Amino acid sequence: MTAVVVVGAGGFGRETLDVLEAAEREQPGRFEVLGVVDDAPSETALERLAARDIAYLGTVDQWLGAGPDAAYLLGVGSPAVRERLDARLTAAGLTAATVVHPRAVIGSRVRIGDGSVVCGGVQLSTNVILGRSVHLNPGAIVGHDAVLEDFVSVNPGAIVSGEVRVGRGSLLGAGSVVLQGLRVGAGSTVGAAACVTRDVPDSVVVKGVPAR
Repeated sequence: MTAVVVVGAGGFGRETLDVLEAAEREQPGRFEVLGVVDDAPSETALERLAARDIAYLGTVDQWLGAGPDAAYLLGVGSPAVRERLDARLTAAGLTAATVVHPRAVIGSRVRIGDGSVVCGGVQLSTNVILGRSVHLNPGAIVGHDAVLEDFVSVNPGAIVSGEVRVGRGSLLGAGSVVLQGLRVGAGSTVGAAACVTRDVPDSVVVKGVPAR
């Protein structure tokens, strides 16, 4: 059994709890969720954790100060924030857990990096590579031979076509589409419902159909 603490009490943090609980139901004894840490949780988030009997363990500093003996999962939507937190927790000697919802469809020869969260309804085709701490939100589709580098976020219903490469720390908005064989640069954002028809440079925001 892997003891896990989720970092982030917001929406994706609680969705990560859902994925952990679904995986535990599928394979009892796989995960033990100890609680959630968050540096600035809203009152609403704390109420929602309490309603499902999930312990709030304090800030990241408070948790680290207690000498934790657990793996962590980063339930934080922002790729940049996730990368900073991962560096901090790794430096403290902690290990990132990985969780895949049992209702995700995983093809052959798929590699999923440490710390990744794959939600229900996700479809991964053959020869897909996910880097470290990649978030695939519900209903995301990743085509054959695609590479999603570290700390990429793919929001609900987004489609990554075959042989696409998505650079480190990029975010693909809900319902967006990246067409076959293209590259999305590191640190870029593709807006919701956008259609990417040509390569996207590093560190830009594109939106629209076609995405500009």
